[in-house]
Amino acid sequence: MAQPDTKKFFENLSGAGKSIAVLTSGGDAQGMNAAVRAVVRMGIYVGAKVYFIHEGYQGMVDGGDNIEEASWESVSSMLQVGGTVIGSARCKEFRCHEGRLKAAHHLVQRGITNLCVIGGDGSLTGANLFREEWSGLLEELIQQGTIDEEAAQTHSELHIVGMVGSIDNDFCGTDMTIGTDSALHRIIEVVDAIMTTAQSHQRTFVLEVMGRHCGYLALVSALACGADWVLIPEMPPGDGWEDQMCQKLSESRSRGSRLNIIIVAEGAIDRHGNAITSNVVKDLVVKCLGFDTRVTILGHVQRGGTPSAFDRILASRMGVEAVLALLEASPTTPACVVSLCGNQAVRLPLMECVQMTQEVQKAMDEKKFEEAVRLRGRSFENNLNTYKLLSYRKADSELPNSTFNVAVLNVGAPAAGMNAAVRSAVRVGITEGHKMFAVNDGFEGFYKGQIKEIKWGDVGGWTGQGGSILGTKRTLPAKHTEKIAEQMRIHNINALLVIGGFETCDRIKQSASGTKRRVFIIETMGGYCGYLASVGGLAAGADAVYIYEEPFDIRDLQSNVEHLTEKMKTSIQRGLVLRNENCNENFTTDFIYQLYSEEGRGVFDCRKNVLGHMQQGGAPSPFDRNFGTKIAAKAIQWISRKLKESYKEGKVFTNSEDTACLLGMRRRAMVFQPVVQLRDETDFVHRIPKEQWWLKLRPLMKILAKYKTSYDVSDSGQLEHVTRIRPKESDTSAI
Repeated sequence: MAQPDTKKFFENLSGAGKSIAVLTSGGDAQGMNAAVRAVVRMGIYVGAKVYFIHEGYQGMVDGGDNIEEASWESVSSMLQVGGTVIGSARCKEFRCHEGRLKAAHHLVQRGITNLCVIGGDGSLTGANLFREEWSGLLEELIQQGTIDEEAAQTHSELHIVGMVGSIDNDFCGTDMTIGTDSALHRIIEVVDAIMTTAQSHQRTFVLEVMGRHCGYLALVSALACGADWVLIPEMPPGDGWEDQMCQKLSESRSRGSRLNIIIVAEGAIDRHGNAITSNVVKDLVVKCLGFDTRVTILGHVQRGGTPSAFDRILASRMGVEAVLALLEASPTTPACVVSLCGNQAVRLPLMECVQMTQEVQKAMDEKKFEEAVRLRGRSFENNLNTYKLLSYRKADSELPNSTFNVAVLNVGAPAAGMNAAVRSAVRVGITEGHKMFAVNDGFEGFYKGQIKEIKWGDVGGWTGQGGSILGTKRTLPAKHTEKIAEQMRIHNINALLVIGGFETCDRIKQSASGTKRRVFIIETMGGYCGYLASVGGLAAGADAVYIYEEPFDIRDLQSNVEHLTEKMKTSIQRGLVLRNENCNENFTTDFIYQLYSEEGRGVFDCRKNVLGHMQQGGAPSPFDRNFGTKIAAKAIQWISRKLKESYKEGKVFTNSEDTACLLGMRRRAMVFQPVVQLRDETDFVHRIPKEQWWLKLRPLMKILAKYKTSYDVSDSGQLEHVTRIRPKESDTSAI
């Protein structure tokens, strides 16, 4: 029996006759402009009027030119700019009833009844209060004679949707807030630079990062750079921490390390509520150890700079989802906030998220620190547990008694983050009591016997290294199965962690802004997989992206050229076209370049760039370091469980399907999937999955580039609730 088609498309949602206003409030965060751009373009796309409110709530209170109608072109070249171009201000007046009354009048004057607020929990709480008071404010305006009954009736409902813009990632209900990833980039850039000078002079560096009430930036940057010690407000160190820290620094130096990194959140405290500042830590290290110690306070540099690709994509997705939420809102719909859960955009009741965020601070004030960590969410808790696992080496006498040998190897193309994963696997494996082995040069090194034991200290400093320190080759194991099996017998290998697979790359590093009437044609890597090209296109605001998964012909190419020609007649005078390297054997990069050059003659000129292996090079991003570290730790813990389950009468039996699994993210969870099951889901000829989740993002790129397209919003529209119950440990728990 045929299944009913449950897909829902946004073409059924119309913004005709509606007005949407967008504002940014509170502290600025990289990626806010991408969110503003997405709201404006999606709003105009569905037929609504869209307004900027300049200078946050202050602009709403003051009215006048602060509330300005936006056009499609007015958000061009905004995507890659940090901060917020429409301005942000902290507004005392909006906190007063009189200020909100003025704001209501200014919105009614322009017919605005849909508000999109990008800011922190304070800004969103203010928006919710404004919504709750709306009908009363309109009544007052009628009594004052400022508006009439008809205007009040027409604008009787105010709909609010929030997006969280905060570099601290301090808002409960979302895995990431807009700006956090970019702030981590700034921190890691500084840490990587400092590590070279620290190593040269055998110095200890104390880095102070932002986070007055939330230690996320400090914690994740410590995880991403392999810091020796981290101090955060949610988990203050116990009494005697000073001696423990100095002992750990001393042990690190005695093992041959030439530097120490200590990361301090600006709100770090001890168990008694006393502040632990970066200077306190420096003086302690100098006094106890006599190490040459320097302090670096990063300050507002963390808010600055270009937003990362992750923040641009996150903000673009959230902006589109926010407009959909406003179009679907009814009088009974509570104000919602658009959040990220796994790789999905979800809607949550705004005040549920705000209340849980406030509960974190309440728990910290009451010194219930374990509760505060739990309330921060599974992702924060997992980061903290992983950091503890990797940072504190237990004495041999404290380790579990294990007789298992576990080997780690890299396969396929080198990818940034591999070394962070190997370091994590080795250290977690040792903590679990296993003897860990490293295999050099992938399966080729395996069958040749390039296997050696690897210790805790051998992987120090690996987290920030690009490429693959173990070495990797594209040799497949099939031809050498017997020799590999022999090496496993010789070294008594009971389990194998393979890091790699089909082609994997790090990032797109190309910007096409700042040039007049020019179209850039960029070729990306990825084999037959169009992920890099598609997501890179969304992050860079591309006009067209050609991929293997979405076949195209000469008519599509012609249509794209005509679209760009029309675009060049407006104030937007640059174009960006991305082409996956294997998207079509006939429509090569050269062919597309020549076609665009010829058809665009007299209107625009073209440039082409083949990015090549630069995409695999360079230091890994904070996300890759963090993800590689956590996913490898999770993999080793799974291996430990399976070894214990499969061990009988002195042997490890691996007859069942679930003893060889691939670990990866499915929608909202990390899932261990038996490799046997992947056979039916994989196109082995082109080395890609048969179903690609990210193909759902491609319509967003087309919509934001002003193409008419269809967009499946089946996953949208459901208002969910914040989870308060502690989840049980399972293989599908969040990473």
